[in-house]
Amino acid sequence: MDLATGVGLLGGVGVVFTLIMIDGGNFAAYFDKHAVIVIFGGSVMATIIRFPFSTIAHGLPMGLRYAFTMRAVKPHDLIEEITKIADVVRKSGPMALENMEIADPFLAQGARYIADGYDREFIRDTMERDRDNFLMHLDEGSKIYRAFGDCAPAWGMIGTILGMVTMFANMSDPSKLGPAMATALLATLYGALIANLVTLPIADKLHVKVEEEDVSRSLIIDGILMIRDQKSPTLVREMLVAYLPHNHRESLAEAAA
Repeated sequence: MDLATGVGLLGGVGVVFTLIMIDGGNFAAYFDKHAVIVIFGGSVMATIIRFPFSTIAHGLPMGLRYAFTMRAVKPHDLIEEITKIADVVRKSGPMALENMEIADPFLAQGARYIADGYDREFIRDTMERDRDNFLMHLDEGSKIYRAFGDCAPAWGMIGTILGMVTMFANMSDPSKLGPAMATALLATLYGALIANLVTLPIADKLHVKVEEEDVSRSLIIDGILMIRDQKSPTLVREMLVAYLPHNHRESLAEAAA
């Protein structure tokens, strides 16, 4: 699990909760059904206009899942596992990969292609296509959450304007001024909170995940192709180390030594 996402969201909610408690703890005063309808209804409809239903149905749950999960195998560990696979193939041949336990599904797919004897071009084209499709879907999730985050503050302003119109239209009736002002202020509050605490941070987190997956899957493809070409484990390791930051390269070199 990606603890940073969970801690950030819970911490943000905790900050708002604490401020309300300091101001008297009247949570009912911070709820307005008109503001809820304006923010959620308006933002959802505006987001639906921007994307096809199929993209939203796929991107929303996928984005939420990857925002709260970490990659099971890091690039540093992937290089170690790919080096191990290269060593197995060199000593026992490609067929030995059929009985080998591989943690990463994408790497396991590449190893299966080697064991089944597929040619180099097929392996490269198929794995690159799988990588690009996965990154495209994950990027779609990021765009959907960013679109919702862009819409929420704008709809908060719309709710504020509607509340102000209602308030000015009923200046002669003081009993209607309070609810209208509450709608105006809470719509802005809801829009700002949803955008800056939930949707925009999730969109940024997914953008980071897209970059991480791009590096990891490109690393795997290069490693699988070198193993398919029967490169030595040492050469495979040295070629893949280029994907790592310099500080990680040093730790990998120390482990190899």
